[in-house]
Amino acid sequence: MIIVFCTALWSSSGIAQTKSQPPTLLVVGDSLSAAYGIPQETGWVTLLSQRLDGQARVINASISGETTSGGASRLASLLEKHRPEIVILELGGNDGLRGLPPQQMQANLDRMIEQSLASDAEVLLVGIDIPPNYGQAYREAFGQVFQKLADEYQLPLLPFLLDGVALQPELMQDDGIHPTAEAQPRILDNVWTRLTPLLREAGIPSTDTPQVEASS
Repeated sequence: MIIVFCTALWSSSGIAQTKSQPPTLLVVGDSLSAAYGIPQETGWVTLLSQRLDGQARVINASISGETTSGGASRLASLLEKHRPEIVILELGGNDGLRGLPPQQMQANLDRMIEQSLASDAEVLLVGIDIPPNYGQAYREAFGQVFQKLADEYQLPLLPFLLDGVALQPELMQDDGIHPTAEAQPRILDNVWTRLTPLLREAGIPSTDTPQVEASS
């Protein structure tokens, strides 16, 4: 009887420890989320961690140059390792810059969304635009992918990560593609507007610094 009682105490303690762990946010993105060309601590993902102020653990699995194909090949292991409550998918820009077929990008993102939802994670889909020199038809087909997927899966969508940034030369690096450190707070605000409802659903008070971890 004493053994049973002690075992019950140990089990309930283990459950309490599990429940006391903060929820996990997993960011799977490219250079726009990997703080390319700027100090890591100034990137929007780090700023997100700081704004959450210990209410969640933020895992930044973003890789500069990543395509949706690369992200799709990595996601299953990331989901298994980190068990996130929320997945932020910020991929597609490099597919566009390489002129890859939008249908291919859509299939990869579709796979990633399916995997995330199957692991009981909520998904925030983040869109991006590509330069005008790729042609209007390609740009439209590219941009429609994000809206189609958001509609199909009823996901929150941030249509353009760099809204309010991309057309401000002083907020962009010399390559005209990557934002500066000064632009990162604005980018975070863009993400925050769509992320807040998911934070509430995960039981995270959307007040305002968890520890950002890099993961590959």
